[in-house]
Amino acid sequence: MKYQKLLSEFEGQLEALESGNGDILYKAEKGIVLVEKCIHKLQKQIVGKDFETQADEIYFFKHVKPQIFSKLIYYIRLFSIESKRPRGKDVAQVKYLQQQIDKLQTFFNDNLEFYNYYRRGAMSMDEQYFVRGNRDLRMPLESFHFLIDDQFSTCQDGTVSTIMAYDMLIVYLRKEVDDLNNNMEPTKNTPMEKPSKLFWTGSKTDLIELLYALHTSKCINGGTVDIKELASHFEYFYNVDLGNYYHTFIDIRSRKSSRTRFLERLIEMLNQRMESLEE
Repeated sequence: MKYQKLLSEFEGQLEALESGNGDILYKAEKGIVLVEKCIHKLQKQIVGKDFETQADEIYFFKHVKPQIFSKLIYYIRLFSIESKRPRGKDVAQVKYLQQQIDKLQTFFNDNLEFYNYYRRGAMSMDEQYFVRGNRDLRMPLESFHFLIDDQFSTCQDGTVSTIMAYDMLIVYLRKEVDDLNNNMEPTKNTPMEKPSKLFWTGSKTDLIELLYALHTSKCINGGTVDIKELASHFEYFYNVDLGNYYHTFIDIRSRKSSRTRFLERLIEMLNQRMESLEE
């Protein structure tokens, strides 16, 4: 099977995404799109075709497919976790993230027998677990719609993918918890301790439109600032809670008429002001 070139291209695309600009929700969303495209390409190479040997089939479903499918599970779960992550006090964020880690750990406990089999590198059940045609009703929910195709799935390749994905998620979440704990050291005489006297009196949607425009323009910190950090800055200085600003941005993107109506209104009003001064 000629899937090595596809794997190399896929890894290069993900590396470029992870090292590029953009907040974690943006990367998760883009990652999902990249992985789904790769899975469909891989599916076309496998479905309806026979492997040269059973060992090749086992290797593909035990090691190759999970490399890609685990990334889909990872990005979908990451998007869900981060989109619901509380903002504000670090203590609340740490509590939430720790709860997510505990939920992920529960999966390992619920699948302990197979988890131990996979972790110790056992092979005695590979013919049952990683050859097509052997079904198992205890398949994880993370199997999604791709595993409906019997020609592109075995009873446990989805479980391997989930183990790999949850390992990556736990590493990410623990790092976030460590960073937050380090930030909770008390600081004195910082400008942020003084509350702002400014209040945003327009709509939150308009402010979020402005927020994303500034972030996209890369005119703050040369484009290296995270959208989450920029949103927190706006909230603090304008005494406003932007809520789930990423979902609001999705609503802005789906507008049928002008998607940048607030920015266009700003341009119109500024032009009117300059024209009135010239009269």
